[in-house]
Parts: sequence; structure tokens; C-alpha cells
Amino acid sequence: MAKNGSAPTMKDVAREAGVALGTVSKVMNGIPVGEDYRRRVQRAAEKLGYQVNNYARGLKTNRTCTAALIIPSLSHPFFSALAHEVCQALTARGYRMIPFVTDFDPQAEQECIRMIRQNKVDGAIGLTYNPNLEVDPELPFVTIDRYFSATVPCVASDNFGGGQLAAEKLLERGCRRLAFLRTGSPVPGEVDKRGDGFEVYCRSRGVEVESLRLNDEDGMEPFARFLREHLEESRLTIDGIFCSTDRLAYEIQKLLEQMGLRVPEDVQLIGYDGMRKFGDADLYCSTIAQPVRKIAETTVDILLKEDRNQLPAMVCLPVTYLPGGTTREPPEKG
Repeated sequence: MAKNGSAPTMKDVAREAGVALGTVSKVMNGIPVGEDYRRRVQRAAEKLGYQVNNYARGLKTNRTCTAALIIPSLSHPFFSALAHEVCQALTARGYRMIPFVTDFDPQAEQECIRMIRQNKVDGAIGLTYNPNLEVDPELPFVTIDRYFSATVPCVASDNFGGGQLAAEKLLERGCRRLAFLRTGSPVPGEVDKRGDGFEVYCRSRGVEVESLRLNDEDGMEPFARFLREHLEESRLTIDGIFCSTDRLAYEIQKLLEQMGLRVPEDVQLIGYDGMRKFGDADLYCSTIAQPVRKIAETTVDILLKEDRNQLPAMVCLPVTYLPGGTTREPPEKG
């Protein structure tokens, strides 16, 4: 509380922290400053009970300090983890997040864009499945995993490199007859590059590879039929499988076990996403892990940039391999 009993101001925080008023303003608006300054300002603000008046700030800056997130689902582990990290990244910059869940419906996505404009948010982030999505060019908009045009920034993990990494790890673990299995949206997107990278790497090493690329509406029966067709005398002629998502790898493992095959003893599996049970426990499978937090932070950074003329068309972030029990890992050295 200020000395006169009124609500503390930024001037009070600056005086308490021993810093310039401009430094306090930068911290409160999420603009980078030295770590020592940031901590001093935060301690002073907490001590005085200072809170940012977002409404008043919005009137001065013509901003609402809110951003929208269009996402297909919150029940899927990857989407829920992404939404969590986007919310955290926005909160760290003094913004609130308004989520719009579309259930993979392209028309619902377009309706979300209409509602977003009515809510006067400062920008939107979209993980969408509508290739013809119409977005007001005046609305700051950043996509995840879906390239629209050079004027709409897209942030994604290195899907092509991730596919190559999956092939490399399976070959290192003794696999010689590989397969890529894919299910997902029929709308082209960055995730399709996972299989492309896998196939290119295999062929560059002279390794046999088969692919089965399906859409979500095709169900699991075509995958079951594919596996049965490669069964000879109770053994699978394929010894390494890369799945386009961890969810698919989980379902494929169940099919293999129903056929009497062991994972990873008979068949090794690698998925893609890096999802964990209960959000932070064991992995569902060995996986190519996306940098979910980095994806969220990078997307928010681009969305909130003041200069909209210097935005990247595409940002591709590196992935990592994590063993999760569905591959035969080499013994640790030493």
C-alpha cells in the first residue's frame, strides 16, 4: 500500500525497487530486462501489493491484453499440453487466453474467427484443420503446424527431421524391415513431413520401407489388416514401426499384442509427440518429442511482436528422441 493509503502505483514500485520508472513499465508489460531488475521489481510489487490495471492499460494502448487460442481438442494429451503452455506464455507477458475448442470441425473454426473479432482480442493462435480459413488480415494471427502463406507465420517442430531421427534410431537398434503408419487429418500440413523424412532416410540407407497413410475416419481396421498381411508363421516380417503420433503407436502396440507379438522383443515402435501419462509421468512409448513449451513461447513471441513487417513465414524447432519402453535400448556405457 502506498504511504497515503491509496493503491500503489508504478512510481511506488520503482521507488521501492530502486529502479527507473521505465524499468518497472517494461517488467509489467513483459518486455525483457536484466534478470536482477526483473526480480527487484517483482519483489517490490509483491511487497506493496501492486497489481497491473489491465483495463486502464488497454484504454491507453488500445489493447485488451487478451489473445485467443483455436484448438481442436483439450482431451488429447498433446493439445492439452500445448494449450497449457500457450496459457503460461501469455500469462508471463501479462495477457489472458481465451480458448476456442473446435472438435476438428472446419466450420467451427471459421465461426471461432468470427467470435474472436467480436471479442476484440489482440491476436489469435490457431491449430486448425480448415485450409480455406478466412482470417481478417488486420488480426495478428499465428498458426501451429499448418502453413497458410508467407504473410501468416507458422510455428512447427522439425517434422521432416523427426522422421529421419526415428528411422536412424530404429536402424541403430537392429531393425532392418521398417514401416511408417500414419493417421490424421486429410488436410495437408507440416505433420505429413514426418513420414517423408522417415522414407527418405530409409531409402538413403538402402533399407526396405513400407508406408500406410490413412485418415482418422478410416479407423484402425486397415492397420490391423496391414499387420496381418505381414504375418508369417506367427512372426511379423516388419521389425520396426514408426507411427505418426504417440496415440497411434499406443493403438498399434495393442494390435500387435492381440496378435501374440511382443513389443519391443519382436517389433520395435517409435511414436511422435513426446506425450506422458498424467501429463508428467511415464511416456506412452519411445518417441520423437516435440518441444511443446518452446513451440508455445515462440508462437506467443511472434504474435505479440510490435513490428508486423518483420515476421518469419516459418519457424521450425528441433525435436529429440526419448526412449519409452517400446524400443530395445543399447546398454549404457560405463
